[in-house]
Amino acid sequence: MTAHPLADFDAVVTELSVVADDVVLVTVARPDGSDLPVWLPGAHIDLVLQPALERQYSLCSDPADRSAWKIAVLREPSGRGGSEFVHGSLSVGSSVHVRGPLNHFEFAPAPAYLFVAGGIGITPLLPMIAAADAAGAEWSLAYAGRSHGSMAFAAELKAEHPERVTIYAGDAGERLALPALFAEVKPTTLVYSCGPGRLLDAALALADSLPAGALHLERFEAVTAGEPVFADSFEVELELSGMTLTVPPEKSILEVAEEAGVLVLSSCREGTCGTCETPVLSGEIDHRDSVLTPEEQDANDTMMICVSRAACPRLVLDL
Repeated sequence: MTAHPLADFDAVVTELSVVADDVVLVTVARPDGSDLPVWLPGAHIDLVLQPALERQYSLCSDPADRSAWKIAVLREPSGRGGSEFVHGSLSVGSSVHVRGPLNHFEFAPAPAYLFVAGGIGITPLLPMIAAADAAGAEWSLAYAGRSHGSMAFAAELKAEHPERVTIYAGDAGERLALPALFAEVKPTTLVYSCGPGRLLDAALALADSLPAGALHLERFEAVTAGEPVFADSFEVELELSGMTLTVPPEKSILEVAEEAGVLVLSSCREGTCGTCETPVLSGEIDHRDSVLTPEEQDANDTMMICVSRAACPRLVLDL
């Protein structure tokens, strides 16, 4: 969870630079130059580009520099339009609205780290690598991508840390072998990975080969959930709002709450950002998000109401 209150403010683009094929580094700051909110490695922000166009991007700059925030955006022509807008419509001086920071990929202290990045998944790992290096921890980075030219920050990382960074470029026939990599992980090492779904699914499938609790993932893409555990309508009691609502199979808890006039912070609406996280006071949850760890899901005390549902006839939420 985020360690600081969620800020909501207007910002201006102060710099744009191309850092890899189809990857642009965007720098934003407050119009008056005042300090931006405090954030920690692993945090992301919501970037409101237009009234109906809002996307989440990991912060990849130095948390100690509160004068500006940096995000790296991969152009995805087959995406939902956010990256195309950033690449095609933003310029220096453009106004954007920002919410955040929010952090569900928190960087924990440890004596050693293994970082595993796939493509644009390098972005949340950059401040983590800097923090690990500054703390004197042992660390290594395995960074995979389609080609050397498509891998943002790869050349700089390799030049600065030649013994710690290994690059795997697909067009050069270089393949990242996770089983061999994970087999070398020591009991005190934490593993942080971000990238495309196939990489994270492969890492998750090998989680049992790692020390318990060692693997930390962040997804940019929503997981594919199966059929709901409880297929019928269910009731949701909103304790703070003093109302009980019926959630039909075709609607989410978030949609039903909004229709009832309940103010709920939300952003991605697909279970990847964590903005709509809501405490659960009673009832069983059918977790369908891409944010909570298995341990957090098993605790049964919080849920992402944009996608997760009840696994029973009635839930009570702290909402």
